[in-house]
Amino acid sequence: MDNIIAVAKEVIENRLHLPFSVYSAYKEQRITNVPIIKPLLIFILSGVKQLGQYDAVECLSGSFVFLSNRYQIDIRNIPIQEEYFAVIIDFEYEDFSTFPKSTISNKKYFQGEINPVLASALCQFMEFSLIAPFAVMKLRKRELLEIIYQSGYEDVCNIVEPPNLSDKVQSMILNDISCNWSVDLIASNLFISASTLRRKLKSEGHHIQDIRNRARLGHGLHLLQTTHFHIGKIAEQCGYQSQSRFTEQFKLLFGITPRQVRKAKIF
Repeated sequence: MDNIIAVAKEVIENRLHLPFSVYSAYKEQRITNVPIIKPLLIFILSGVKQLGQYDAVECLSGSFVFLSNRYQIDIRNIPIQEEYFAVIIDFEYEDFSTFPKSTISNKKYFQGEINPVLASALCQFMEFSLIAPFAVMKLRKRELLEIIYQSGYEDVCNIVEPPNLSDKVQSMILNDISCNWSVDLIASNLFISASTLRRKLKSEGHHIQDIRNRARLGHGLHLLQTTHFHIGKIAEQCGYQSQSRFTEQFKLLFGITPRQVRKAKIF
């Protein structure tokens, strides 16, 4: 795993915009209600990731965990030998279109081992991202999915759920996170009335304000873990007029302050 970590660190030092993210910490992190908006593949390269609060599932170094979209979970990132280090890749619903349709109900997550083939493919994926355009990297992402599937993890077919209205609203907000997304503006972009939007979201168990908060704060959590931006700048990018308001809402959702997340970060 040390070789993969070295490759990841070298790549992120040489390019800002990448088709993957790195989460690192030297102190334990406990974060509640983390929203999983897109199918998420997490390679744990050092330390331990725990999913859930009670009867927690442990994901050890040298393993991967695949999280379904439309999922919210409590997590713990636990350093071992001074470091927690993970590479994260998100996917679109369309990335799974070539896999056979499964009659089994969708899974919230599944785990697996980072075998030599997958480890080599991950290193190549990260190194290639330094020179390849994003359009090409979409194809390389699908190669990783295919390798996991061919390694015997057929749960790849069950990990993604078709996007519903709530997903579409979240994607819209994330595409322009700093915009003041009113109900009327969202409804207009979806070519439906505001009342229809509210009614359909309610039938899915969601409200506009909750979706907006989760999207903004989830993006803020991502920036805190993957960039060196000042917390005030992150608050602004997430559509909050003040850092204090951002911190207040962040603590309410995640049970941890932005400063506590940042203090645990390695680099």
